[in-house]
Amino acid sequence: MASITLLATEKLTRTFGDFTAVDALDLTVEAGEVFGLLGPNGAGKSTAIKMLTTLLPPTSGDASIGGFSIRKSPNEVRRIIGYVPQMLAADGSLTGYENLMLFAKLYDVPWSQCRQRVLDALAFMGLQEVAGKKVKHYSGGMIRRLEIAQSMLHRPKLLFLDEPTVGLDPIGRKAVWDHILELKNQFGTTVFLTTHLMEEADKLCNRVAFMSRGKLAVVGAPEQLKASLGKEGVSLEDVFIHYTADRLESTGAVNYRQVSRERNTARRLG
Repeated sequence: MASITLLATEKLTRTFGDFTAVDALDLTVEAGEVFGLLGPNGAGKSTAIKMLTTLLPPTSGDASIGGFSIRKSPNEVRRIIGYVPQMLAADGSLTGYENLMLFAKLYDVPWSQCRQRVLDALAFMGLQEVAGKKVKHYSGGMIRRLEIAQSMLHRPKLLFLDEPTVGLDPIGRKAVWDHILELKNQFGTTVFLTTHLMEEADKLCNRVAFMSRGKLAVVGAPEQLKASLGKEGVSLEDVFIHYTADRLESTGAVNYRQVSRERNTARRLG
């Protein structure tokens, strides 16, 4: 059965003054796969995600998602994607159920379907028992699962996850991994994620792309990329170092912003 390309970028580029954050990015994501965008701090991953989710306009180039251009048809793109950012996307003063009902309204889910979709999302993410508790009392893993549930209420074709398990302990991390794989296997959801955890990428992703200094360095299945080094016992971390080590230098400002964001995210999920 032929694969269907759900996302394709064409020379996607974003500059900030004289600095090129994403440089002529060309990649494709097939329907039903989990695709990982990896790279060191300042590589351009977050900028790429912001463009693909229509939060940031490209300087040049384009991308299509489900046949819709992110430049020409951003509203149509937003209707078929979900997005879970690093930063907090749930209201701690509301219960899990109330958060989901609010997001169902924001996503224009028909009122007659809202309650059932919320109940289904709570059940799928294993949050029924805490649905009536305020989110400020949730663990980090529960918050992450709630945020994924929020992003799935309108049944998107493509789900973007930016560092989905940053700051979580191993138990919380495994729970999120299991649910991401279940989304793919049970609903055929296509997942596009960024992560600094090579174990996470190896566990979840059908294919990964490594970026460095705004450019695409290499794309392939984790096993293929490990085999490309021609040695025994190679890990995905070895692949990361091999393809990006010569470009790891980046500006201090970019590193500071990235580290600050990651630590803030880890703090609120901790």
